[in-house]
Amino acid sequence: MSHKNTSLKNPFLILLILTVGMYIGKFLSPATQYIEVNNAFQYPKLVELLSYLEYNYVDDVNLDSLQEEVITHTLESLDPHSSYIPLEDLKDLTENMQGNFEGIGVQFQIINDTIVVISPISGGPSQRKGIRAGDKIIKVDTMTVAGIGFTNKDVLRTLKGDKGTHVQLFIQRKHVDRLLEFNVIRDEIPITSIDVSYMIDELVGYIKVNRFAGTTDKEFIDALDALKNKGMEKLILDLRSNPGGYLHAAINMVDEFLSGGKLIVYTEGNSRSKEVYKATRYGGFKNEALVVLVDEGSASASEIVAGAIQDHDRGSIIGRRTFGKGLVQEQSRMSDGSAFRLTTSRYYTPSGRCIQKSYTDGVDAYHKESQNRYFNGELYTQDSLKVEDSLMYYTDKGRVVYGGGGISPDYFVAIDTTGRTDWLYDVFASNLINTFVFDYVDENRKKLMQYHSAQEFHDNFHIDKTLFDSFIKYTEKEGILNTKSQIQHSEAWMKMRIKSVIARQEWNEEGFFRTVNHSDSIMLKAIEILYQN
Repeated sequence: MSHKNTSLKNPFLILLILTVGMYIGKFLSPATQYIEVNNAFQYPKLVELLSYLEYNYVDDVNLDSLQEEVITHTLESLDPHSSYIPLEDLKDLTENMQGNFEGIGVQFQIINDTIVVISPISGGPSQRKGIRAGDKIIKVDTMTVAGIGFTNKDVLRTLKGDKGTHVQLFIQRKHVDRLLEFNVIRDEIPITSIDVSYMIDELVGYIKVNRFAGTTDKEFIDALDALKNKGMEKLILDLRSNPGGYLHAAINMVDEFLSGGKLIVYTEGNSRSKEVYKATRYGGFKNEALVVLVDEGSASASEIVAGAIQDHDRGSIIGRRTFGKGLVQEQSRMSDGSAFRLTTSRYYTPSGRCIQKSYTDGVDAYHKESQNRYFNGELYTQDSLKVEDSLMYYTDKGRVVYGGGGISPDYFVAIDTTGRTDWLYDVFASNLINTFVFDYVDENRKKLMQYHSAQEFHDNFHIDKTLFDSFIKYTEKEGILNTKSQIQHSEAWMKMRIKSVIARQEWNEEGFFRTVNHSDSIMLKAIEILYQN
């Protein structure tokens, strides 16, 4: 084995030593600092072991691989949310949270081993070049990408690239007997936090937020103002399946709803002093009716919003108990460009609740807890949820709320199992709705153009017997077994889903949610509550 420099200038030794998670937080300032080597001398046993391993181990050791493995396991041993981010993953994560990336600007889906353009992003480089929904990407530059088993990750790696770089796309288009060639110049593509915002009726507005990222503040305020200009007096804020994100984005959202001086959230940790965040007097929706929709997928920043609204009795929380993530992470860069996220504090709702669920049984059990709610009955009846009196807190108006594992809604709505059959689950698992709809839209694009808006489509388009029967035949051809009773039981739900996916292909997320929300049990409850108050 060849000998290497054994001093503490060895980057492997430095990085590995300083991943001792119990101590890291004491030596780092927030998010911008590189790891200092001076503290390495506090861990002589670790230095001794690594030096001995490097010189004396029987086989060659991949030190780079070993270092990342040890870093990963060290952080994972602390809590479920402290984590290591390899350099190759950091860019994607950063883009996702900053709200933009650089690429060609298409929404795509892999259908029959081919990259299919579902929709070019409005104003993006692909749309400017004339690429259309339904186009199939066969070659990228000199590389054939159809029929070779490309994954979504492969597609992103191939199509993304630095702003200003060129990429040659060879496109197969329906009714064109040759490949079309497009020279696309990559550009900055926005990643939006808001899936959709629209008026449900003359008074009720709806905003669906999918994450709390760097651009969420502006997106949300713009959506809020646009709906107010349309006459909105009541708002449904949908945070279902929103995993969270930036703390400041949640604080700024809540600030739109609370009067000045009211506590939004505070954070505190063993090595972090208490930080208090309060509402200002500048928010634009402080008195109007409000409901917030949550479920078992709503976490972190979503729970900050729901907790503040609930504790101040500002609005109603509707749905099911949230995930239960009350830990705050700071991200720090390492000397090789990789990063780690370290839990530095807990956050507390205005009433003093820490809603972090237990992770004493390990990381796997922690993440499976949400799945286990299906089996313990919690998603079907509110009475299945067990609460501890020691975790009892009070809202501004004296209502009892509980800490210790998520935000429990003011109005519980069970998970909807209407129409669920084995046939339906098999169809879903096979992704057959999307593939069927793609072919349908491709064949009937001119017919669909008669509808000038998502609302007009929702009001006037219906899945008739002919279309539904053709869908059943399609699933049978693809090997999905069914019975007459299964089809009858699932028909209404399946028709709704087919219609919503058609709407998504033609009018993006607004089309999808206008159709889905029309029969969604939580949405219906939200509208009921808004008109009762």
